[in-house]
Formats: sequence, structure tokens, C-alpha cells
Amino acid sequence: MLALLLVHAAAASSNWAGYAVTGSTFTDVKGTWVQPALTCPATGSSYAAFWVGLGGETGSGGLEQTGTEADCQNGRVSYSSWYETLPDGSVQVPVSITPGDTVSAEVTADTTAGTATLSLTDVTTGQTFTTTTTPSVLDTSSAEWTAEAPSQCLGSRCLQLPLANFGTVQFSGSSTTANGHVGTISDASWSTTSIELGGGAGAAVPAALSPDGTAFAVAFTQPAPVVQPVTPRKRRHHRATRPA
Repeated sequence: MLALLLVHAAAASSNWAGYAVTGSTFTDVKGTWVQPALTCPATGSSYAAFWVGLGGETGSGGLEQTGTEADCQNGRVSYSSWYETLPDGSVQVPVSITPGDTVSAEVTADTTAGTATLSLTDVTTGQTFTTTTTPSVLDTSSAEWTAEAPSQCLGSRCLQLPLANFGTVQFSGSSTTANGHVGTISDASWSTTSIELGGGAGAAVPAALSPDGTAFAVAFTQPAPVVQPVTPRKRRHHRATRPA
């Protein structure tokens, strides 16, 4: 009997870590994670966002995403939830988030209507939010499951924010749909890339996928002193509507 060895591409980013799939037209992405608690220093600010999304890998300027964010501000931490359809700014949604809560998110694109439906549920408390929008750019070139150091944007100018120490975040229930086919992150119907965050914002590393391709963890690590040249992946969550 031949053993099946799944080999995925690896890449690095200056602001996010997790998994992305490409090579098809993706119209749905789902994922669940447990909201981690931040470890905040007594002074300074740092940030961490967790989300699932469609698009963002081709440079078209589009990206449809929803998730949660945790912010450190001089020793105090706050948690929130949001959605965003780039190039528009992020919008806070009325779902309260507490560390330890299980969060489920889904983004669905209707390429005929040009719309995106974004849903976020706090499974622990039962709170849920869904909205349907018409992005100016609907990108279905990829699907992602992500832990990120967000950016603060004012108009077209964006400042990379430092990554907060979130410990480890656990993703599960990960799937995507392309051309009517539903599969997990490791499905052979598309190309899978694991992305490691490293640079001035901080560092985070994704673990290997579970055997069924639906689950993985991302761990915060101390940034390495030297970052080797890599293919940049930068078009991510912009905190345009919330103060740094």
C-alpha cells in the first residue's frame, strides 16, 4: 500500500500567519477558533486579529473577511468582532467576545450578484451576526484562515501595528467551496500554502494541519533578529474605523 504524503508550499509574511488556498474560484469559506486571551505588557500597545476570508492573494485590492480582534493598551485588553470588504474599512459588529469563547465564521460570495455574505457567531453565548454587502471589488481567488497583526490606516496610508502575545489560537472546522466542490484546507483540488509571520510586527508560526485537513494551531513566538527575504503577503485586515 502506498502512503499518501501531502506536501504544501510554505511562505512568510510581515503581518499574518495561517493557511491559504489558491488555484480555483472560491465561493465559501468556513472556520472556527477559540478566542485566545492576550498577555499584555504594562505599557505600550499591541494587536491581534483572527479571521477567515476570501480573496486578497492576486493584488486585485479585494478581500472579504470577518473575525475577532484583541488589543492591548497599556496593560489593558479589549476584545471585539468585525467584518471588512477591502478596499473599504473594517466595520465593528455587535457580537461581544470573551477569551475562551468558541467563534465560528463564514464568508460566502455570489459571483453572479456581486455580493458577499459574512456571518460571525459566538457559539459559546449564542450571539450571531450576518450581513450581505456589495464589495466594490469581489475577489474569489483564494480562501484564508488567519492570525494577523493588523494595520492602522488613514486613507491610503497604513501603519503596521505590533502583534500582541496571544499565546496559541486553535482553528478547527475549516472548509472551503470552489466550483461547487466542498473540501478542507488540504484538499487536492487546490494549492495549499502555510504562512509564517515574521518581521518587525512580531512573529507567529502555524502548526501542521490535522490529518483530515480541518484544524491547526498558530502560536505566537518572539520575533527572530533577522528575517530572510521572502515573498511578501501583506494585503490584510485594516483597522480603518478604529483608533490605534
